[in-house]
Amino acid sequence: MIRLNCFIKVSEEHRDEVLAAARRLTEASLRQEGCIAYDIFESATRPDVLMFCETWRDQEALDAHATSAEFVKETKTIHDLADLKLERLSFDR
Repeated sequence: MIRLNCFIKVSEEHRDEVLAAARRLTEASLRQEGCIAYDIFESATRPDVLMFCETWRDQEALDAHATSAEFVKETKTIHDLADLKLERLSFDR
């Protein structure tokens, strides 16, 4: 399995737009084959930080996700308005 934690640093000005894109991406991702878990979290202590937490069955499922229309569209919005940092962890079941 592959676990990704994607930290999003966003200004107050763009926070609502980025969060809306993140929610749409989360909903679409949960319907994709090989998605084990996918969620967007808001920091309780830093209003400028959001985090995607996602788990994929394998690299094939993650690759399909990364090329999906929803991913391409919504991540463009997020990348245009915020800074992202990705952490990747791989583990066996």
